Amino acid sequence: MRFPRTLVIAGATVALSLALLTIHRLSGAPTDYETELANTQASLSAMDGSARGDGEAAARVPRQRYQLALLTGRPADWAEADAAIEGAIRTLGPLADLYLLKASLDLRLHRVEAADRALADLQPFAGNAQVTAMKASLAFQRGDYAAAKAGYLTAIEKNPTWDNLARLAYWESKFGDREVADQLYERAQGEVSAKDKRSYAWVRLERGLLEFNRGRYANAAAHYEKAARAYSGYWLVDEHVAELRGAERKFDQAIALYESVIARAPRPEFQQALGDLLRAMGKDAQAKRWHDRALAGYLQSAERGEVHYYHHLAGFYADVLHDGAEAVKWARKDVALRPHFFTQDALAWALYRDGQFAAALDTVQTALGSGANDAHLVFHAAMIHLAAGRTDEGKRLVQRVAQINPGYENFHVHR
Repeated sequence: MRFPRTLVIAGATVALSLALLTIHRLSGAPTDYETELANTQASLSAMDGSARGDGEAAARVPRQRYQLALLTGRPADWAEADAAIEGAIRTLGPLADLYLLKASLDLRLHRVEAADRALADLQPFAGNAQVTAMKASLAFQRGDYAAAKAGYLTAIEKNPTWDNLARLAYWESKFGDREVADQLYERAQGEVSAKDKRSYAWVRLERGLLEFNRGRYANAAAHYEKAARAYSGYWLVDEHVAELRGAERKFDQAIALYESVIARAPRPEFQQALGDLLRAMGKDAQAKRWHDRALAGYLQSAERGEVHYYHHLAGFYADVLHDGAEAVKWARKDVALRPHFFTQDALAWALYRDGQFAAALDTVQTALGSGANDAHLVFHAAMIHLAAGRTDEGKRLVQRVAQINPGYENFHVHR
């Protein structure tokens, strides 16, 4: 299937997102992000006062809580969204919208079994496009990639919404044709409502990331620029631009952007990214301060019983601290929850760091067997094959990395 493709124009080389944010601040006008955040908070305040005894209002509260968590990315807001959904289900009963919201939150936080239970409660609505797409995403998390693609295609046949198209685009970016992936993202972009500027920006970011992961920095910058113009002040846009600036060795711009992002969204993965950037610049003492903050955030999340940072912990211990045994511990926890090529790759790399080359080789071959065409996976596979004495295959895999992404050795974030 082929879709029309627009001409990609090379983006500017300045840190556009930070410049736009500065302009908004100097003018006194709120950014699009600040406006949406303020409106969501005001809406919640109004709802919290009127929801008692009002079933319709009570059903809207968890949706607004979920939107607030998406906007801020803060653990406390995700916890409140989770509690609001559970509370609404207890109060209002098994409403389909609430179970869909719960499944979406559970998948986002890597709670695969909980998402499965929520979707099981939606069995009477199994033909619904949203339910079909959610089940496909669950299949992806469990490593059933064929079922995932089939589910996404079925969901699009039923309802070609932008998010269903984007799900299939992501699948294509990992297992299929990256040109088709971009065409699907472009089609998704066209389906976004004119009022939903944040979703439009998100699709633009995905298109930019697709280009970034192919070493096409000018094309990536063009998409990021359009995302920044469409929805100003969004930390997620600035985070992507920061990674790009780091890859381009525009380190001062990258640092300024990461610091701005962390001020608005103090998430440990962004703190680690800044630490990684500083280490790449040879500023180990400054890097350690950010790495220490990131590790503390990851561990605090795990202590709260959350699982969505297991993958980051495995990578942090493997690549920042070079502690193979600890990396293996967290990677095994992650792969037990989500047995797909990302987690298998992380486990293989952890085993490699721990000197268990034979086990690493077996595990990475399982990940490669998925058919994923991912530069991180292939690079790890190359190093593992070389360490295990499979020199010819290791060299072939190194060449494959360069084919996937000629800029792989530049600064990048393992998302």
